[in-house]
Amino acid sequence: MLSWLSGAANVTARCADLEKGPWPFEGQRFAGVVVVHYLWRPLFSRLLAAVAPGGALIYETFAAGNERYGRPSNPDFLLRPGELLEVARGRLRVLAYEDLFVSDPKPAMVQRICAVDLL
Repeated sequence: MLSWLSGAANVTARCADLEKGPWPFEGQRFAGVVVVHYLWRPLFSRLLAAVAPGGALIYETFAAGNERYGRPSNPDFLLRPGELLEVARGRLRVLAYEDLFVSDPKPAMVQRICAVDLL
């Protein structure tokens, strides 16, 4: 899925298994950290630590209420109301946040956040 980024200027895409073995990016910081349709709460602090000074976190995944529309439906894999805001509080400056229903590409409840490092 990351191959389309290979030609983008100033972009180095990294793909890693984030749940098995040690954290693959220990001590590394990035100008952008993007997370899509993935929720593993034990990684929140590591993801935040990976955002470089002045860098950005863009995160979107399924939220509570999604069980009405299909998978995921397990509460362990659905964000609680305001959860992304709580994760960022005191660590990042929130530029945009949404907790909403989307119809495309399929009906779902999602949360989205775009936040930058406080420097």
